[in-house]
Amino acid sequence: MKIQAQAPCRVDLAGGTLDIWPLYLHHAHAVTVNFAVNKYTRCVLETRDDAKIVLRSRDLQREEVFESLDALRATSKYKLPLLAYLVRFFAPDTGITLDTNSEAPAGAGISGSSSLIITVSSALNKLTSSGYNIEKIRELSQNIEAQIIKVPTGCQDYYPAMYGGVSAIELRADGIRRREIECNVSELNQRIVLAYTGEPRNSGINNWEVTKLHIDGDKGVHKNFDKIAFIAYSMRKALEANDWPEVGRLLREEWTNRRKNAPGITTPLIDRLIEGARKAGSLGAKVCGAGGGGCVFFLVEKDAQARVSEVIRREGAEVLDVAVAPQGVKVKVLSK
Repeated sequence: MKIQAQAPCRVDLAGGTLDIWPLYLHHAHAVTVNFAVNKYTRCVLETRDDAKIVLRSRDLQREEVFESLDALRATSKYKLPLLAYLVRFFAPDTGITLDTNSEAPAGAGISGSSSLIITVSSALNKLTSSGYNIEKIRELSQNIEAQIIKVPTGCQDYYPAMYGGVSAIELRADGIRRREIECNVSELNQRIVLAYTGEPRNSGINNWEVTKLHIDGDKGVHKNFDKIAFIAYSMRKALEANDWPEVGRLLREEWTNRRKNAPGITTPLIDRLIEGARKAGSLGAKVCGAGGGGCVFFLVEKDAQARVSEVIRREGAEVLDVAVAPQGVKVKVLSK
């Protein structure tokens, strides 16, 4: 049997970090806003005539081979832990070759790892006939990622990979719900510029440390998350109204708030990019993910994509050609 799967990466607009349980339970109208981009993770999963488990990452240029599933389970440290943990969970009853690739640059902050987990989980779910629906795949993917990184993980990064489009992830006491934001995607695409700094990405916000401070009752952290929650709530409303100046203003507010509370989220290059882009027609900008490098998202005036892109290239960063990805994960059986 041969199965192919792919899922898009994402850009987060507002409400990041708030999506870690139980932070969102303490803030009114908690929501995270993001959109899928047409940078994809892909996998090809193929059964073998022997019991071997072959794991291969094209973008990382790594491979490891296990003589059997039992041999994989007996191994304590993996070269490709994301793939190994997923295979260990789904436990296929045959040998497999799992070949993956990611279009997300290394350390880009656009959730390449979360997209890859959804891609590979969906392929293994099909291979093993496990019957998990997409929401259950999100739950098990989030839990497996927490096993790998050994701290709690948020939920927002998986939803663009699952559904595509522009999303509001509602974070409520009665559960997590993804709602599509029906903004003018064609116009949004004319306003997107995504820069890859090429700098090593060091987490500007240690989510686990922030979570502990929040649980311990730190008033400053709690107040900060009240601001984050209000910005995200307002961002959702602005997108629904196609109010691009307000979306830009909220991006600036989000960036100012996060930079004030975590100075390590920025770098001299990022500061130069944001200031130069502002003069060329950027309405607002923020780093993707935890920052400290990786990608920077710019919302620009409708006719300013070329000007802003030129500023980014002149500063030595790369402009990634992206648009909103309209669909989420796709799984195709190539042969049986």
